[in-house]
Amino acid sequence: MSLKDRITDDMKAAMRAKDAARLSAIRMLLAACKQREVDERIVLDDAAVVAIVDKLIKQRKDSVAAFEQGGRAELAAKEAAEIAVLAAYLPERLSPAQVQAEVAALVAELGASGPADMGRTMAAAKARLAGKAEMSAVSAAVKAALAR
Repeated sequence: MSLKDRITDDMKAAMRAKDAARLSAIRMLLAACKQREVDERIVLDDAAVVAIVDKLIKQRKDSVAAFEQGGRAELAAKEAAEIAVLAAYLPERLSPAQVQAEVAALVAELGASGPADMGRTMAAAKARLAGKAEMSAVSAAVKAALAR
């Protein structure tokens, strides 16, 4: 069963359970997937769906920070609940130590050294670690590895 099919099944289950908050978050995710399929005239695979989920979670985290700064705790709680629903569709994340190990192996493979190789290393890291790790953590690990 593809990830997209699982999301659709979860939407149906949320409808049956009359879980409005969960249903809203899942519909928003499916709408984002459908929009990308229509815009690019493609059928999304699991990796593309994970990328969309990552993007939506990042947007929600930014919203939570903005709402908390603005004193809107009820809206921040709603966004945090959406993050929890969306996070269920992500693969298990790598620990910081695992990210550092992957980045160190990647730097060794590419023979990268110094800040000048940051772009090339990040491109390879993004391809290898997309969906498995937060890209901000990967970027920090790459910077640290190239600074040595």
